[in-house]
Amino acid sequence: MAGGVKITVLGSGTSTGVPTIGCHCDVCTSADPRDKRLRPSILAAYDGHNVLIDATPDLRAQALRTGFEHLDAILFTHEHADHIMGLDDVRPFNFRQRGRIPIYASARTMAAIHRSFRYIFDGEEKPSSVPQLESRMLNGRSFDLFGIQFTPIPLLHGKTPVYGFRFGSAAYLTDHSEIPEASLDQLRGLDVLFLDALRYKPHPTHSTVDRSIATAELLAAKRVFFTHICHDLAHARTEERLPPHIRLAYDGLEIEVGGAS
Repeated sequence: MAGGVKITVLGSGTSTGVPTIGCHCDVCTSADPRDKRLRPSILAAYDGHNVLIDATPDLRAQALRTGFEHLDAILFTHEHADHIMGLDDVRPFNFRQRGRIPIYASARTMAAIHRSFRYIFDGEEKPSSVPQLESRMLNGRSFDLFGIQFTPIPLLHGKTPVYGFRFGSAAYLTDHSEIPEASLDQLRGLDVLFLDALRYKPHPTHSTVDRSIATAELLAAKRVFFTHICHDLAHARTEERLPPHIRLAYDGLEIEVGGAS
C-alpha cells in the first residue's frame, strides 16, 4: 500500500453518549463541542476505501456529519448494542454501491448480529429493502483488506472476550478492562494507539484514565488517544492533566497514520 490511512473519530462517547439523557452535569451542559460525544466508532480511509469499525446507533448522524458516502467493509469489536445497532443504516450505501458490504466479526459477535437482525439474514423475500451484507468470520488471524493487514487483538471487556484491531502502525482498542500479555506483544511499534478510558473511577468492564496512561507508557506508542469517554471527564480539564503525547479523542478528530506495520 503506497499511502497512509486517515482515521476519523466518528464517536468518542460511552454507551449512553454525552450529553446523557436527563443529565445536567457540567460536562453534559458544556459549550465545548469536544464534550459532545456520540457512541464509539472510527472510520479508516485509504486508497479510496472506507473501513468502518463498529456500527453504532448513531451511524446515520455520523455519516452525514463526516460526509462519507461509500462503505467498503465493517469490522466489529463485539456485540454490545452501542457497537452493532446502527447496522440497518448501511442500506443507503447498498443503494449507491449496488452491492453487498462485507462485515467481519468473531463467531460470538456474528451470532449476536444474526439474532438481532434476523430479518437481514433469514433469506426470506422482503417487500422492502434490507441491508445487503456478507458475513465473514474472524478467527484471530490477520487478514488483508484492500492492501492493509488488519489484525484482531484479543481483549477482555469484563469477562467478555472482545477484539481490538491493529492496522498498519495504528491500533484501535475500545471497550476493554484488560489487555492480555500476548496481545500486548502485538501492540509494539505503533504510531497511533486508541485506548478505552471511561473515567477516573474504577469500572468492572472498562479501563480508567490512570490505567490507560500506564498502558500507553508500557507500549510507548508515539501518539495515544483515549476514547469511550463518559460524562465524568471534561475534555479541556482532563487534557490539562495528561502527558503531552496522550490526548482525548473527540468526535470529528482526523488523524493521519502510516499504512505499513
